[in-house]
Amino acid sequence: MSKSTGNAPPQFTYVPPPSAPPSYQEAVGGVKPVGPYTPVMAPASAGNATIVTTVVPISRTSTHMICPSCHAEIETTTRTEPGMIAYLSGFVIALLGCWLGCCLIPCCIDDCMDVHHTCPNCKAYLGRFRR
Repeated sequence: MSKSTGNAPPQFTYVPPPSAPPSYQEAVGGVKPVGPYTPVMAPASAGNATIVTTVVPISRTSTHMICPSCHAEIETTTRTEPGMIAYLSGFVIALLGCWLGCCLIPCCIDDCMDVHHTCPNCKAYLGRFRR
């Protein structure tokens, strides 16, 4: 066994992480909305001001988002009402001869309802999830 003195220890180079850690505002501020979002650039009004808004997809359940009206971090309140599918399927059921109340059954099924989202703080209407 012989020792070779010409071998130097391997050199390691520092590789920065693929993304930077969150800023102080992001770490302390609040929780970002859950779910995918699509950034939308609004046209600048005066000067060099750039307004960036996000479009949060709404679903049949309440959605965590930032209200575009009052800028509060909210969980949307939802309200359901019969949608076009409920009315069409009720009409088809009535045409098939079940007109003594059976045609109203689709108006009671959650999968036939449209869901309307509003802000619990300012009561602004945020959108509708159609069936």
